[in-house]
Amino acid sequence: MHPVLLERAARAALDTVMDPELDEPITDLGFVRSLGATADGVVTAHLRLPTSFCAPNFAYLMASDAKDVLRALPGVTDVVVVLDEHHDSELINRGLAADAGYRGTFPHEAKDDLEQLRLTFRRKAHAAAMERSLGLLLKVDPELTEEDLHDVTIADLLPDAPTTRSLLQRREALGLSIAASAPVLVNDHGHPCSRAEVPLRLRFARAIRISIEGNAHFCRGLLRTRYPESAADQAPHAHAAEHLQLKENGS
Repeated sequence: MHPVLLERAARAALDTVMDPELDEPITDLGFVRSLGATADGVVTAHLRLPTSFCAPNFAYLMASDAKDVLRALPGVTDVVVVLDEHHDSELINRGLAADAGYRGTFPHEAKDDLEQLRLTFRRKAHAAAMERSLGLLLKVDPELTEEDLHDVTIADLLPDAPTTRSLLQRREALGLSIAASAPVLVNDHGHPCSRAEVPLRLRFARAIRISIEGNAHFCRGLLRTRYPESAADQAPHAHAAEHLQLKENGS
C-alpha cells in the first residue's frame, strides 16, 4: 500500500482509540503527535499527553490500544508506538516494543491487567451517554417527566440524534442490548431501574457526565499549554453536536 494511503488508514484507525477517562478519541484530543508510514508497511506513531505525570495505567492503555488497531490494518508489517515526554515513557515504550502487557511492563506495581479499569470507564461513558439521550427527550417533549423515563425504550429515542448513536455505541461496547424494545434507563449491569430508582440513577449519571466533560475540557487546555502546536490537531469536542442539539431544543 502507498505510504500516504496507509497513513490515512492509520489515522482512521486511531480515531477508534479512546481516552478511557475522557471518553473521546485520542485523535480528537490532540494526543497523536505524529504519524508516519513507509512503503514497506511500517507505521510509527508518537503520542503526547497533557502532563508528564498522567496516570501510567491510562497512558499505557491508550498506547497499547493504538498499537493494536494499527497492527490490525492490512498491509502493515510492523508498528512502533512511542509515548513522548511522560515520566514513565522509558518503561512504557520498552513494554510496548516487547508486547509485555501492562503487568509485564509494571511488574512491581500492576496487580491486575487493565480490563477491569477499561470496564469501569466504559460503564461511566455509558452512564453519561444515557443521561444525554434521556436529557434530550425531556427537552423535546415538555410533557415527559423524569418518572416517565422508566418506560423509555431505545425505539423511543430520536433515531438520527448524535446522543442516540453515542449511546448505542457504548451499549455495544459493554455487551448490552441495543434492541428497539430494550429499556434505556439501566444500571451498570444492564438491569432496568425500578421507578423509585429513576431520580437517583439520573442524578448519578448526570454527575458522571459533568465530570467527564469537565475533565476533557481541562485536559485539552493543559495539552495546548504544554504543546501550543497541538491546538491545530484538536477536533471539536466529541459531544459538541449533542450539546448543540440540546441548545436548539431549549437547553
